[in-house]
Amino acid sequence: MRIDNVFIDSLGVTLHEFEPVERAVSKGLISQELVDANGLTGTHLAHDIPAVELAISAARVAMDRSKLQREDITHHVHSGVYYQGPPGSYAPGYVLRELEVEPVSSLYLRQGCNGMLGALEVAVGQMTGAAQAESVLLTSGENFTATGSDRYTGIGQAYFLSDGGASVWLSADEGFAQVRSLSAGILPELERWHRGDGSLLADEGREGDADMAERATRYSETETPLSETLEKLTLFNLGVIRRALVDADLNADDIAKVVPINIDGRMIQYSVMMPLGLSMDRSTWDFGKGIGHVGGADVFITLEHLVRTREVAPGDHVLLISQGPGWMCTAAVVTLVDLPTWAL
Repeated sequence: MRIDNVFIDSLGVTLHEFEPVERAVSKGLISQELVDANGLTGTHLAHDIPAVELAISAARVAMDRSKLQREDITHHVHSGVYYQGPPGSYAPGYVLRELEVEPVSSLYLRQGCNGMLGALEVAVGQMTGAAQAESVLLTSGENFTATGSDRYTGIGQAYFLSDGGASVWLSADEGFAQVRSLSAGILPELERWHRGDGSLLADEGREGDADMAERATRYSETETPLSETLEKLTLFNLGVIRRALVDADLNADDIAKVVPINIDGRMIQYSVMMPLGLSMDRSTWDFGKGIGHVGGADVFITLEHLVRTREVAPGDHVLLISQGPGWMCTAAVVTLVDLPTWAL
């Protein structure tokens, strides 16, 4: 969809201790052979800081950078992949209470690693539809240390799970970047790839999130070969991406930077950059390989880096892409209007 009058007013990011991959290899957490293959160079550890606190920390950075006031927030969308609080609790309520935001509409989105672009889709609907929202706050945070997840191979060999948070403050009036278009979709025939064949009842044969890689492997061995699955999802993702480009009235070559989730560079090259006819230096792989995969927050952590370090300039178009189990994909085009005061 083509989008008018949705702007990014500010961004906030929080990342803590960097763990270089050499340290993980020396601890026996991952093999040197796998590191040599995927090219990832490190991740971030937040130790005992809860995921929601990481989201709050990022939101405070975004608020400090913004021209807007706390009372301007009319809507809030929080997303998360892993543990965000005990069963029965409502993470968005905790986030807003700690941020001292007045009562507003607040939604909780569970779209896996597609979470923050999914939240952007919801926010665009709120701002351009009947809600006529003027200012929407997006938050997300993950702490894989606290969940005891295997951050190096728990969801496959192409990711290093990373702890951190990100926040986006959207405005209907102005901002340093404009959201030009957004396209999203789901390919339900691949839904079972990550779900597996276990019971859908909570107390029967329940498998934890850490078993997702095993379930995906079993699906590839018993249902659909991995090569066929990857071909299907690549074609599907490219369809989503191309719709976003068309809606923004742009060609792939007009894009200054492509921002994918933080993953093995070979997957970025062969599934995104080559089909778009773009070289890898137009992607943000060199930055993302040392950040790790922070759930749905990856794309905005990277966008914040691009803006803060002035790797993009006014007039540049940036393509944001994320995916999640289901199989879902979202792509958005953002155009820099100006550089914010917090750019270096």
